[in-house]
Amino acid sequence: MLRIIARAALLAGALALGACGFADSRAPVPEFMRMKETEQAPPEPPPDVKRVVREQIDVVFLNTSYPREVHVAPPHREVRGPGWTACVRAQLTSATGTALGNQTYIVTITGGKVIDRRRAEADDICGSEVYEPI
Repeated sequence: MLRIIARAALLAGALALGACGFADSRAPVPEFMRMKETEQAPPEPPPDVKRVVREQIDVVFLNTSYPREVHVAPPHREVRGPGWTACVRAQLTSATGTALGNQTYIVTITGGKVIDRRRAEADDICGSEVYEPI
């Protein structure tokens, strides 16, 4: 009987100490028992959109579209991520050689690289942006 009580006490003590390892940073336990808060990366500075688009023009537009008169808008902080978005507008040519006119894309830039692009839609802010040539 004494052996069962000793094992139960040992098991209860082990569970109590084991639970301390899962205490979050605001738990009412001593500092050394708390989990460390993850460090937030500092916000990325705004990219030089002109340079990024100029250097990665083949990521933004197909080479066969022969982009001309490329203009960019100032960057805005990405709503759903750590990067930046910017509107890019250019005169493009279709695969059959006919002129498509001005086409506007939204590019996502993270770490100085274009990681995504999509065609701008009517509800995007690209229609009200101020553009500058690259």
